[in-house]
Amino acid sequence: MPALSPTMTAGNIGAWNKQPGDALAPGDVLVEIETDKAQMDFEFQEDGVLAKILKESGEKDVAVGNPIGVFIEEGGDVGAFADFSVEDAGGNKSMSKEEKQAGQEAANATEAPESGSGTAPAAPKQETSSAPAAEESESSGERLQPTISRWKGKQMAQAPPAAAASPAATAATGPPTYEDTPATSMRKTIASRLTQSMNQNPHYFVASSVSASKLLKLRAALNASAAGAYKLSVNDFLIKAVAIAAKKVPIANSSWREIDGQVVIRTHHVVDVSVAVATPIGLMTPIVRNVTGSGLESISSQIKDLGKRARDGKLKPEEYQGGTITISNMGMNEAIDRFTAVINPPQATIVAVGAVKKVAVPREGVDDGAEGFEWDEQIVLTGSFDHKVVDGAVGGEYMRELKKVIESPLNMVL
Repeated sequence: MPALSPTMTAGNIGAWNKQPGDALAPGDVLVEIETDKAQMDFEFQEDGVLAKILKESGEKDVAVGNPIGVFIEEGGDVGAFADFSVEDAGGNKSMSKEEKQAGQEAANATEAPESGSGTAPAAPKQETSSAPAAEESESSGERLQPTISRWKGKQMAQAPPAAAASPAATAATGPPTYEDTPATSMRKTIASRLTQSMNQNPHYFVASSVSASKLLKLRAALNASAAGAYKLSVNDFLIKAVAIAAKKVPIANSSWREIDGQVVIRTHHVVDVSVAVATPIGLMTPIVRNVTGSGLESISSQIKDLGKRARDGKLKPEEYQGGTITISNMGMNEAIDRFTAVINPPQATIVAVGAVKKVAVPREGVDDGAEGFEWDEQIVLTGSFDHKVVDGAVGGEYMRELKKVIESPLNMVL
């Protein structure tokens, strides 16, 4: 099983694109793998022939580094591997520290009786990801690499027998009152990361009611002038505003890190905004890069593309890992006035956005009476900050700058 993302520890087997006896060439899609975040095509990077599939479609939670199939050199005897099993390939052998550091690219030949050499593709060589520095191993400074296990036919360790299934519970006396759904790899990853975030990051929250009336008018004017060439959303403006405020208060665009045993606060000079997107399998955070250097039309185009591919499970790891600050917008749900969001580690800031609401506010220059009020369209923004990095007063300063940008939206297009 290859490591197709830096956070992946296990994956599920999807559809095999090759069958035993099929030739393999570098770049061929061998099998679909469901990682902790997406459904991805695993591209093989060796010449040879697929001799045996060890893990069939539908297999769940196959640990990274464990064999999923056998490939041999061209001209080898595929038939000799007809009865070859996972146990023959070393069972659920885990990767050694040396193998992980080496980033090996091909397995040793397996000594099979009366055949040529064969190899189980736990993780053949694949192209190096261009994932950002956030996906590096902070303790070693080295990027996590896909690796494979090595074994010899006469020295293969047998996998321990599977644990016996526990006896069934007492028979039901009526129709079931609940349904158990196995947690997906993604849900397990979400649970682990959010639990880690709440346990390790001392959250505090700062909320601000912000007038969106001018922003909405500017949006309508720009969309009207575009004549259908583009259609900006409120979220496009908010993404831009979050980034502009982060440039004004750089510590909000920082992260707490441990590198080679030393704790540092890394302040990012470029604002890469992670945008929370709900998908059928869970929340993902595709990244709009260098937002302060991008126009609203570009931001809108990027987020539409990223959002669609996130919902389709087609994002690459570098497209959802490595942002510097996050926005989570639930404004499309009119029932949501405000909410708080969990920090996306190792980031220090996430901004939660509620729905736009009409609020009666005092009319300027009028003291009282019915004529003294007018309707304003407002949203409540709530910033969640990691107190290890962002002090309370600094979080307040960030929210003040964010409010100023949104209430004077022409600053976003200048």
